[in-house]
Amino acid sequence: MSRALFLKLTEAEVIAKCDSAKVGISALETLPAGGVRLVCMSNDGAATMTRKLKTSLISDTSKRAPFRPLHSRS
Repeated sequence: MSRALFLKLTEAEVIAKCDSAKVGISALETLPAGGVRLVCMSNDGAATMTRKLKTSLISDTSKRAPFRPLHSRS
């Protein structure tokens, strides 16, 4: 099971829900088309949040913004 979840929620909502479930967040990023990508600290945390946020899940094929900075060549 992947630790990453794609959700149609705001960052603040995801943080609040993870805090209330005592699930650690490894990464949280906003998706360009709306929603967020949540990466939990553990597989158990991801399973918990999948159950709790089942109605807010979106396809994991959602487009992501480039994460790595562009490097200029010298």
